[in-house]
Amino acid sequence: MEVIKMARELGKEIQKTEEYKNLNAAKAANDLDKELEDLIGKFNLKRIELNTEMGKQQKDEDKLKRLDKEINEVYSQIMSNKNMMAYNSAKQEMDGLMNQVSAILSMSVNGQDPDTCEVQSACGGSCSSCAGCH
Repeated sequence: MEVIKMARELGKEIQKTEEYKNLNAAKAANDLDKELEDLIGKFNLKRIELNTEMGKQQKDEDKLKRLDKEINEVYSQIMSNKNMMAYNSAKQEMDGLMNQVSAILSMSVNGQDPDTCEVQSACGGSCSSCAGCH
């Protein structure tokens, strides 16, 4: 089927983009970041400990509050790690590119001209709540 072949070619072209290259570089940097790895491990252990405590019939509310606070602190450290911030930025850019590609394909399937259909962004200006638009 010709359209599948073209999709594979599109995939190859996407892998040549700066967005794709930046995302892979950011993933590699995260994989090599021992501090980030340790924080993620600590986060996962705290989450397991919290889930275990929540599963008990006799919950220790003070322990739950402490664990919740600790999890939030570790999560904040993870998200403020320079490599994680770079990854999140690269991921947002890649997601934006893929959203554009997907929108063009969807509009084309719905009868619009692929050469002229406009991909509109509903940007409200706040990147903190954005899933990526460009």
